[in-house]
Amino acid sequence: MPPPLQEFEDDESELQDTLAHQVVSGARDAQGIPWSATPYTRADYRQVRQSQHRTYFNREVEVATAKSRLAMEAVKVSTSNTNMFMFHRNWRRLHSTIVHFQLRNLLWCPTTTDMYAVHENRVLTYSTATRVLRTVMDIGGGIAAPGAPGIGAAQVCTLCVKHGMAAAGGFGGELVVKRLESLETFTYSKRVTDNENGITNAIEIAPSPSGQVSVICSNNDNRVRCLDAKTFQSVSTHVMPWAVNTTVAQPGGRLLCSVGDDPGALIFDPGVGPSRPAVKLADGHVDFSFAAAWHPGGNCVATGNQDCTTRVYDIRAPGKCLALLLSNVGAVRSLRFSDCGNFLAAAEPADFVTIFDVTTSYKRAQVIDLFGELAGVAFCPGSDCLNIAVADPHYSSVLQYNKMRMSYLYPLCE
Repeated sequence: MPPPLQEFEDDESELQDTLAHQVVSGARDAQGIPWSATPYTRADYRQVRQSQHRTYFNREVEVATAKSRLAMEAVKVSTSNTNMFMFHRNWRRLHSTIVHFQLRNLLWCPTTTDMYAVHENRVLTYSTATRVLRTVMDIGGGIAAPGAPGIGAAQVCTLCVKHGMAAAGGFGGELVVKRLESLETFTYSKRVTDNENGITNAIEIAPSPSGQVSVICSNNDNRVRCLDAKTFQSVSTHVMPWAVNTTVAQPGGRLLCSVGDDPGALIFDPGVGPSRPAVKLADGHVDFSFAAAWHPGGNCVATGNQDCTTRVYDIRAPGKCLALLLSNVGAVRSLRFSDCGNFLAAAEPADFVTIFDVTTSYKRAQVIDLFGELAGVAFCPGSDCLNIAVADPHYSSVLQYNKMRMSYLYPLCE
């Protein structure tokens, strides 16, 4: 990576923010990288970085064998002259860190102005309205921050912020929850599993049709655990045939979709017993999946895989893939649909986020080209902006891209 910018104190870090007009005029790089001080142009460094990129596979032979077939089956996507979102600002005060290279759900934007991210053992929030950065939870241990009651310090590897709660998961199977309006440091903290390899890989917070909100943990011990968000008592536990890397809840419905250390994906109702087996989505992926997202309409779900593809399914016809989408160079680590349903953002481990236009059957897309490890992506409510967290020793920030006003193309978003 090129040399760092001059470091400022936190209260002066806004001086490092890049604004839209600086990028448009060519006065500054969106991330603030001083290319004139490096031996590379931006284009040259992109070529160098791509030539050095190595994608991690759990099933390397299977991916290599299927590569040409996947390319032929994929949707033919046009990215020329496609700008659905335009750069607005990079917010330098909110820094992200990544402790597990495969888990990248570390950025959440529950409102249009509030952003939440993981920094070391803390959950931070930054308001773009008040320009205030504060700590929501500190699970780092030590004298000043003893960690969460009952579990001590924890390495935070996943995050979810929804329905007035922030929930963090750790390497030792920890689940730590805080109600955002509460004055308590922690609302709930516990190790949900004693398995020595029971990493909490993902957390979902979702209401059922009856209104009951559940906190849903996906763990490496092959379990999906549903807890009542009021009492934190167990509602149900579901045993999967593989380590569960993420579980996402159907908007407005009862179903869950789980993916993990297997090419397959399972759709199931957490409120019914084993007499009604889970529905398996059509085969197609060839490596492990770490990302999934439901379309807000509730019928379609997308899964992201280490085979460098995203697959979209209609659960009313689970036996076939609706769309196969390719990444640029790496695995698909995070997927998010916009609230309006017109956009799907697919984040790779580093450098690339692709925004697919759902209204064109995913045939149009915009590629956002950055430098650095990506900690997560998040659409703001209303889908007017997309935020991208970059975790880098020198250029860590959240980059905000605002939707272009094209109501004649996207009337549902207005």
